[in-house]
Amino acid sequence: MALVVCRRFPGSFCGTPPRPALIKHHINKKLPGQTCEDCVLTAKAICADTRMAATLKLLKPLGYRAFCSPFACSAIQSMAYWNVGSGTRHRGQDSPEHSSLCHPAKKVGNIRSTSSSQRILTTSSALPSLEFSRASASKASTLKPGSPRAMKVDEEDVEVFDSFEDPRVFLQLRPEYQLHSYNRSEPCQPLSVSEGKLILHEVTVYQDNLQPQIIADCFCKLSSVPAEQHPVLLPSASFSVLCQLSVKNIQLFDTPDLISILKAFVSLGIPPSHSMLDVYEARFCHKVWDMSLDQLLLVADLWRYLGRRVPRFLKIFFSYLNLHWKDLSLSQLIHLIYIIGESRQSPQDLMQKLESLILKYIDCIMLEEAGTICLGFFKSSSSLSEFVMRKIGDLVCADMQHLSSYALVNILKMLRFTHVDHVNFMKQFGQIAPQRIPSLGVQGVMHLTLACSALRILDEGVMNAVAASLPSRVAYCRSKDIAKFLWSFGTLNYKPPNAEEFYSSLLNEIHRKMPEFNRYPEHLLTCLLGLAFSEYFPVELINFALSPRFVRLAQERSKFELTKELYTLDGSVGIECPEYRGNRLSSHLQQEGSEILWNSARKDMLSKPEFLEALFLLETMLGGPQYIKHHMILPHTRSSDLEVQLDVNLKPLPFNREATPTEDVAKLRFKHVGVSLTDDLMNQLVKGKSGGHFQGEIQSKTEQQPMELEKKAAVPLGASLYSVADRLGAMETAGLCSPACMQAPQVKLAIQLTNKNQYCYGSRDLLGLHNMKRRQLNRLGYRVVELSHWEWLPLLKRTRLEKLAYLHEKVFTSAL
Repeated sequence: MALVVCRRFPGSFCGTPPRPALIKHHINKKLPGQTCEDCVLTAKAICADTRMAATLKLLKPLGYRAFCSPFACSAIQSMAYWNVGSGTRHRGQDSPEHSSLCHPAKKVGNIRSTSSSQRILTTSSALPSLEFSRASASKASTLKPGSPRAMKVDEEDVEVFDSFEDPRVFLQLRPEYQLHSYNRSEPCQPLSVSEGKLILHEVTVYQDNLQPQIIADCFCKLSSVPAEQHPVLLPSASFSVLCQLSVKNIQLFDTPDLISILKAFVSLGIPPSHSMLDVYEARFCHKVWDMSLDQLLLVADLWRYLGRRVPRFLKIFFSYLNLHWKDLSLSQLIHLIYIIGESRQSPQDLMQKLESLILKYIDCIMLEEAGTICLGFFKSSSSLSEFVMRKIGDLVCADMQHLSSYALVNILKMLRFTHVDHVNFMKQFGQIAPQRIPSLGVQGVMHLTLACSALRILDEGVMNAVAASLPSRVAYCRSKDIAKFLWSFGTLNYKPPNAEEFYSSLLNEIHRKMPEFNRYPEHLLTCLLGLAFSEYFPVELINFALSPRFVRLAQERSKFELTKELYTLDGSVGIECPEYRGNRLSSHLQQEGSEILWNSARKDMLSKPEFLEALFLLETMLGGPQYIKHHMILPHTRSSDLEVQLDVNLKPLPFNREATPTEDVAKLRFKHVGVSLTDDLMNQLVKGKSGGHFQGEIQSKTEQQPMELEKKAAVPLGASLYSVADRLGAMETAGLCSPACMQAPQVKLAIQLTNKNQYCYGSRDLLGLHNMKRRQLNRLGYRVVELSHWEWLPLLKRTRLEKLAYLHEKVFTSAL
């Protein structure tokens, strides 16, 4: 059973190193105008901090229901109930990935209001959406630290993390953050339940004469009532009256009163979907231009803490910032980026301005703040320039051992998103990651692994540590985590020492989580493609993934276009599993996938000058476009090839009839190029007698032909008379031989012009997809001729003869 347990974490946070290490790095870092005493006070505050943190603990049994909020300890007893299966989004998170056969380790459902659509503007209303289940609250309150049940939970092998509080750790690094952020640990005088009842009674009696200031004070006082007493006070009619009075007088509240009431709502655990909050959001929207930056950030932070999305308020807030962005201090900047990330809203014009401020403050940014910046930009799908990312990488490299694992993961997310290969950062990451991976949650490990694969960096120490730690914790993986692990190992084309245990544990978990994969079909296809890269083809899963039912599910339910993934899987199975007799993709979808991939690959290759140069020179060397064909030999592998076919005598065959127009074929039938193929000449060629005099004669005659013949009957460098005559003879007979009479090719070449993105970073090891393609080409009888980028690109600056000599050697040597 999975439980939400409220625990105290004295002085340390989930996913962060011990506080002394944090202080050691930050104690000497200060802002302009900040004294050393301020830094020391900040460090002491970090050490002394003891806060309540809601921790979601995932146990191995399958089903569960939670009864308390994972983000507000005071709300544990005040919420009506939690429904883990609720489809309502909460706190900006995606819908929970949960089923009877899977364990979502992080995402939880929303509080379901019994009547959130009802308004509270009538005095007869009793705030139905604030009705509380005393039984549920009582049950949740029994799970206290130190209780036998809680101790039993602690003994389990669990994943511990706090998805709401962990991103807010940075708010405790500087005293300036207290000016514009909500701090639940602020000391306050507790109010007894009897005093709370008295306040509510006075509200009922004097409701017609209450001033706005008194209404605000009442909320503030009630927020000091202990959380376990909330079920006693909040469902009462008196509290409903107080809420109605606040809505009725909302136009009379000044900004500090509105903020204090919003703070009280957080402390009291008002459900984020409550209709009363609509009125407050509208009022704050009207007040934006009258508020200071600190006030605006505080209000945005309170909305975040309530778990309520306020796009209208943020849109106006961001418009305000577009005019006042230069006034942002460092703490305001970092806090703003956090709010933007959590809201998933990215005003691009504003983000560019914030990037310039990051560069302005880069020397004063702390390690954890660097992680906050990266996470905010990542969550809002906003990119940072390569220059800024390298600056952040340099900052972290100076003291990476003191960087928390949480911040490390966030920086790697942004490096992956921006495709910045910070070599020094990744080297230091490779040194510290193997030691941290065993103590890092599986979702964090997944992001580390995915970053390595996206950046094409194969660090065997990191990958081995991931593979070693995962089998014992695989039950805590979501379907997404399994998919990314398999994809990452397959993409890097790496099998760890414990490959059998690693892959079998993940395959078993896929079977256990099939209901979850039905809800996220893209994850199953990602799993199977990653396995295919690594030469694993689980027949039962493939048969299910290619079934008409799942294909229809993938097309209807997924937010991604999965035709290419289905086509790649189907094509790979067709070649590598000849004994497979299960489901296959329909011919219609195969054709659709082929067209999509060919259009993309053709457009990509024809835009590359290095490819066009190679294609033109190969046509010249072989005798014309009919001897070479640019197409996708294996369309499902997503890249194109230059195919050449040679006969038993290693002569090029004019198999590409589409490349030669009819009128050109007629011309080639009878056109001489300076050499008559007599019986004597053929006898000499067959017997291998080719004197130097005759070769010189051919050379002198062919030099007199027009330049246009160079494209049609070019002589390869170093070619013998035998190959010259063969080429000319092939030209004379081109168009005369029908497909039926053309001899079958003895050698089929697949010429590939590669680029650096097809290899692991800094190596010549192919990535999984491209290694799989060559494996399948070999199975079909092709010989792969690689025009590697490290050989071909430097040749582009050399002479034409040198390029022709290189291509001749590649083609005819590979054919031997």
